[in-house]
Amino acid sequence: MNCCQCQGIEGFFNQREAARELKAYQRKGPARSTRILLDALRRAGIEGGTLLDIGGGVGAIQLDLLGAGAVSATDVDASTAYIATAREEGARRGYGDRVSYLHGNFVDVAETIEPADIVTLDRVICCYHDMRGLVGASAAKARRLYGVVYPRDGWVAKVFASGANILFRLQRNPFRIFAHRSSDVEAVLHEAGLKRSFRRNAGVWQIAVYARA
Repeated sequence: MNCCQCQGIEGFFNQREAARELKAYQRKGPARSTRILLDALRRAGIEGGTLLDIGGGVGAIQLDLLGAGAVSATDVDASTAYIATAREEGARRGYGDRVSYLHGNFVDVAETIEPADIVTLDRVICCYHDMRGLVGASAAKARRLYGVVYPRDGWVAKVFASGANILFRLQRNPFRIFAHRSSDVEAVLHEAGLKRSFRRNAGVWQIAVYARA
């Protein structure tokens, strides 16, 4: 991957970080914001649907929705370590034959990926510099539902992003965090024909589900 941000993702979301997150997931389940997203998607109806999980991490969304009635999932992640960890956990839980795994920058490989009934980006938008490219390409793949978790507007997210990015610069890590404006994200999704059906805050995060109009 030639994208500097994706190279930073490889370095930051490494095997140690994947192992730490998997241990927390196995002990406590998904993070609170992820649980809220999953509950909203299940209420919207995911039975018999296909899932495209972009930046799927250790596989929490895939495993939950497959267990709730989704028929298959595709996991696209820019982190080699997270792809390997999600694959191992999926196989351990008996879902290995129902998930396809693809390592890469989603924006670069989007044209090779089939649309899905449900598309999810859980704490992914804030990890990518080209919001319009990422949200636009992923929204185009959603047949029915589009679920996201990303930072709320406000000074807290901006201060956190600025502080974290200073640390990354000192570490010479090209990875950066971005506080994209909610109105800009919403505009791209509306252009793609998606209408918001659910929204809730959880700490610094906002959780939203959109439905195909």
